[in-house]
Amino acid sequence: MPITVTKRTVLSWLAVLMTLALLLSGCGTNFGTTDDGKQRYRWKMTVTTGSTSTWYLAAEKFAKDLEDETDGRITMKVFGNERLSAGEATAGVEQLMDGAKDFSYNSPIIYSGVDPRFGAVTAPFIFDSVEDGQKALAGEGGKVYAKYLSERGVHLLGFGESGMRQLTNTHRPIHTPDDLHGLKFRIPGFGLYTDLYRTLGANPTTMPFGEVFTALQQGAIDGQENPLDVIYSSNLQEVQPYLTMWDYSYDPLVLGINQKLYDSLDQEDQKLVSRLAADANKFQIKSNRDGAEKIIGELKDSGMEINKLSDSEKDAFRSDLKPLYKKYRAVWGKDMSDAFIPEGL
Repeated sequence: MPITVTKRTVLSWLAVLMTLALLLSGCGTNFGTTDDGKQRYRWKMTVTTGSTSTWYLAAEKFAKDLEDETDGRITMKVFGNERLSAGEATAGVEQLMDGAKDFSYNSPIIYSGVDPRFGAVTAPFIFDSVEDGQKALAGEGGKVYAKYLSERGVHLLGFGESGMRQLTNTHRPIHTPDDLHGLKFRIPGFGLYTDLYRTLGANPTTMPFGEVFTALQQGAIDGQENPLDVIYSSNLQEVQPYLTMWDYSYDPLVLGINQKLYDSLDQEDQKLVSRLAADANKFQIKSNRDGAEKIIGELKDSGMEINKLSDSEKDAFRSDLKPLYKKYRAVWGKDMSDAFIPEGL
């Protein structure tokens, strides 16, 4: 029987080959020392989105600040669209864990592909605002994330913010669970989202994000879900007439550095990296929030019809999804569940 080579297979092998090449080149590659004995570094960082996104712009700020404050002793090259892992975000997170690259901005959704506990903060309808989500991460939730990330070879440098995840589709505004019935949505490869959409009567499917625009354009799928910045920076308004602002899932960003690289830095460089990372996160969050209203306006101007769910409409979704919270408490574990999931859900 002949072997069929699919596009996904090719992308997977490209990601493997890229990882091997990066491992051979080493993590946090140093380039000798300065006259006063300080180590020189040339680092790599990836983000999932393209060069117009707030993720990328914050990563570029981080890189520039590192270079400026060290007079070029430390430089960092930023790669958009997960270029170091052939567009495969989960493979990109694994590269960070393994030391094949140095830094990344990634959603906990992507980390959950390696360890499902990381998906707790993105559970449906548990936060009413991005401020509520960041407050939870600033407390015990952030400590739990730092612990679990360290176990996986990543040192947490704080959180950025992709925002609340919204829904677009080709057919109609979404107001009730019944409105989702029969529609095919591209979702991330995330067990919780798969169960969520099936529970609501939709047909979830996964594919690399780079294929989504064409799939929507050709009618292979009916819709997708993402934060506003991703929807806008990917031009999905060109192929999606309806946007539903349902704020169903809070999506922060993990700014991580390979743990072994962080541990190898002297104390002064550790403090420098931590301080500039905090500045980058603050810049990214502010840019993302400040740009939200502008994005909504431009999406409306492009012809998109936008509807926002009321609290009572959200409650109808929560009611239908209630069995999922009980199921996934066992998946997330006690620490994550206690940090993020309200009592009664």
